[in-house]
Amino acid sequence: MLAMFSIKGNAQDTSFFSKGEKSPNVHHVGDVWLKEINSADTIFNSSISIATFGINARLDWHKHPGGQILMFTEGEGYYQEKGKPKQTVRKGEMIKCLPEVEHWHGATLKNGVTYIASSPTQKGKTIWLKRVTDEDYNSNPENPTNLKSTSLEQEVINLSKKKWLWMSDKNVDSLNILFNEKSVFVHMGGSWGKKQEINIIKSGKIWYKNATIQETSVTSIGNTAILLSKIILTAVVGGNEVINPFLVTEVYIYQDNSWTLSSLSFTKLLTP
Repeated sequence: MLAMFSIKGNAQDTSFFSKGEKSPNVHHVGDVWLKEINSADTIFNSSISIATFGINARLDWHKHPGGQILMFTEGEGYYQEKGKPKQTVRKGEMIKCLPEVEHWHGATLKNGVTYIASSPTQKGKTIWLKRVTDEDYNSNPENPTNLKSTSLEQEVINLSKKKWLWMSDKNVDSLNILFNEKSVFVHMGGSWGKKQEINIIKSGKIWYKNATIQETSVTSIGNTAILLSKIILTAVVGGNEVINPFLVTEVYIYQDNSWTLSSLSFTKLLTP
């Protein structure tokens, strides 16, 4: 996969390889360093290289007859395919460029980026096209980490609603996927992690029988969505059914193209 890194000023070396030689500005804008790790041959037919981009640097539009895989190792960059919105990509992420799909990639306005590129060569080398316009480069990226979009806010709200249904049904399989491995759950009687919360739901020690949602709002900070809900919760605790009003705080993190719940906190309200 691709991983990216932040660069302040000049580009920096990666952890394992030098950044290589500075490339002449033939098919890109800005400062780009290239380091070939593997040259394609008759046995291993993929060319593997490391590319390091200074701030604002980007490649021209291009396509690969055999496709390409980008694995970002440092920083933050942009990736865009023809006819689609620009995306922001970060360290630890991977992009699969399909064969013959026109695209470009490079650093962001504030950060440099480094990635490892694996390119099959049996169908031909990179086909270079036109320069990336300032309009394309400066356009706002489509990124789930920016929740200004109403549709993305609704996505988190819908996921929260599903969560209450899964908790009511004791659907621990779905909850196990939703709950982040480092998630924290804060209740009136204490706080604990994912494993204990899953066990409590599975055993019925706390049965979240029904949650009536009265109000909901979503706020975003980076790749994090904070959802506040005012609910009336009907629960069975130790065999006794109780009904209480709560302000529930849910914190979701967007990673690897999906949302995970990292925190769930209950604050009991004095009035419904």
